[in-house]
Amino acid sequence: MSVSQGDDDKTFRVRILDQLDAVLLSCAEAKRPLEVDPARGELFELFVAVESAGGLREDSQLDLAADGVCKALAERWGLRNATENWLNQNSNLPPEQMARMRSLWSLLRMWMEWTYAWERWPDFHAGQESRE
Repeated sequence: MSVSQGDDDKTFRVRILDQLDAVLLSCAEAKRPLEVDPARGELFELFVAVESAGGLREDSQLDLAADGVCKALAERWGLRNATENWLNQNSNLPPEQMARMRSLWSLLRMWMEWTYAWERWPDFHAGQESRE
């Protein structure tokens, strides 16, 4: 998993999304949850790369916060159209699309939890560093 921070923003964003997509696809094919290593570790490495590049900030051109990542992957996978068809036709979402939706929800949850923990780290460790 290597993404160069020297890439321009558009290239960096596409490479992150490509690698996220690959991890999610690998888990789906292996019928393995995202929350278990090696996928969890690979996803976290990508999260750290995004954070280092400033991609988690609301004003970031990268738009790689949890909602931006999930929106981009959903568009890639055609989930928006599938969901609209599902709602308009009052039918079942195809199993492949439902599996993709579930993996996207898992990624969204993990990405949001990591973002929260990362932002709160200084609040809980500032006093500890001064005691050491």
